[in-house]
Amino acid sequence: MTPMLDIVFILLIFFIVTATFLQEEGIDMRPPPPSDTPPQDANPVILVQVTEQNRVFVNQDQTSVDRVMAAVSRLRAEAPNSAVLIQPHDEAHHGITVQIWDEMMANGIPVSINRDRPGGQS
Repeated sequence: MTPMLDIVFILLIFFIVTATFLQEEGIDMRPPPPSDTPPQDANPVILVQVTEQNRVFVNQDQTSVDRVMAAVSRLRAEAPNSAVLIQPHDEAHHGITVQIWDEMMANGIPVSINRDRPGGQS
């Protein structure tokens, strides 16, 4: 029985060594050439920040929570495709962020929330 196993293993090794492995073909993708013009931002972003003291800023201008929608509407009149990015501080009241979110969603404005701070801090 042992000589038969030896022959089987030798044949197995022979077929593994002599087998031609298929080389998988892929799609040849090349990046576009670099251009001198900076990329255009397709949709400008309206930044709504909620600070640690629960103050609200719309694109660096302080406003009250009740006036956020008016400020966003004024900015969207200039750039209709703009989206809203809410950036709450970790210590800000959750209800303020939710109120702003609900207002934007009720008016059909694209909105997202980001906890990242400018400069890469979180």
